[in-house]
Amino acid sequence: FTGIWTRGLLIRRNISDNELAYFSTWCPQGTPIEALVTVEGHRWAIEDSFETAKNELGLDHNETRSWHGWHRHVSLVMMAFAMMAAIRRRANAITAPKKLLKIASTLP
Repeated sequence: FTGIWTRGLLIRRNISDNELAYFSTWCPQGTPIEALVTVEGHRWAIEDSFETAKNELGLDHNETRSWHGWHRHVSLVMMAFAMMAAIRRRANAITAPKKLLKIASTLP
């Protein structure tokens, strides 16, 4: 997109309890509402990732006194998080051997 960017307000209502959530937007003029909603939906996954990095990998356990020390700490934590995500993805992608699938399909 090139051209004029605009600020906006995206309001989401929870269907179960009618609670409202407000999100500030900054996007190219004419961006479809579907695109804004999609981007906002990714926010929860990102927040969950940072929470995991804090709880499991110590993202918030730094006592650095310089920008370089902080940068090293955050870089190592993010590298460990990326490795953990890759291992999890690979482990979830493993399927059962064909022989077991064949046996399972014959069971009542």
